[in-house]
Amino acid sequence: MSGEARLEILSRIYRAGAKQPVEPGEGEAVPTPLAGVPRPRMQIVEQFAEYAAEYRAQVRGCTEAELPGTIAELLAGERAILPPGLPPEWTRGGLHTPDSGQSHRELSGFGAVVTGCAVAIAETGTVVLDHGPAQGRRALTLIPDHHICVVYESQVVDSMPQGVAALGASVRAGQPLTMISGPSATSDIELSRVEGVHGPRRLDIVLVSSGGKPGMG
Repeated sequence: MSGEARLEILSRIYRAGAKQPVEPGEGEAVPTPLAGVPRPRMQIVEQFAEYAAEYRAQVRGCTEAELPGTIAELLAGERAILPPGLPPEWTRGGLHTPDSGQSHRELSGFGAVVTGCAVAIAETGTVVLDHGPAQGRRALTLIPDHHICVVYESQVVDSMPQGVAALGASVRAGQPLTMISGPSATSDIELSRVEGVHGPRRLDIVLVSSGGKPGMG
């Protein structure tokens, strides 16, 4: 299937699922406004952080100057695999290993991976990777038990349709997309929630308050 066809199918699905906002009742989540109705930027960012946390991701805010120290603190001495294009200043001082095509068995020897993202979606608390610079191949974010994902506030969009639009070039280029809403989890085993079965057991999202996107590539 071509990238154009995939993008059109995704767009139709999200348009078909769009609903008019309703008045929230007691205990109901406040609905996200329709696309095209702008909200204050900080309200969008705060909703993303709240919804991501509801999926059991740990969300931590910092400035760009604080980012290396924040990542080092989250790693707490873990050995991390680093994707191509990751800004070197993010992980300076750590004994980490660049990805050079290690096997799945070799990747299982790393406790953590540090990546950037393509876009984050407030409506669903989702981080999307298109596996471009600073994101790496899919195995990097599936095998290590701890994923630290850096999200700049400028990368957070309000709604799923806006996220799809932001990913249009990636889809047309045939890049894979990985949508992450919290740590990997399943309830297939005796209906008990088990984390880490299909991916990382721990997801830390570092929300950077810089106005610009990181220099990657």
